[in-house]
Amino acid sequence: MSTLLWVGFVSAISFMEAWLKFRAPGITVPMGLGIGRLVFEALNKVEWVFAIAILISRIVSKENWASPKLIAFAIALLLLIIQTAWLLPLLDARAELIIHVHDLPASNHHFYYVAMEIVKVTSLIIFAISHFKSVEL
Repeated sequence: MSTLLWVGFVSAISFMEAWLKFRAPGITVPMGLGIGRLVFEALNKVEWVFAIAILISRIVSKENWASPKLIAFAIALLLLIIQTAWLLPLLDARAELIIHVHDLPASNHHFYYVAMEIVKVTSLIIFAISHFKSVEL
């Protein structure tokens, strides 16, 4: 269940809210970036709650950590670690500069984040599907 909730949160925020807010009337780039910084900080915290819940559930179940489905989860977890430790702080600092300076050269970091989100969501969906396939009803 945590896995599908995680997919839902990331999909709603990263693939809808992130770009829709800039289409709202009266939202300037600095305002949109300020909102985005708050939303993505909150999303990151929620993602960690889901990741920890899944980790605890796997530890309690004493499942083989080398199973293919857990490799899919490990990919998602690794991407979350990279985003938390490197990419989100970098994007946050860049947003802060844009808010105050307004003119920076283009950067590919946002595209890296989107690519990681796509891979993370795909990995989590694979993990969820393989989990449901292994559950006896």
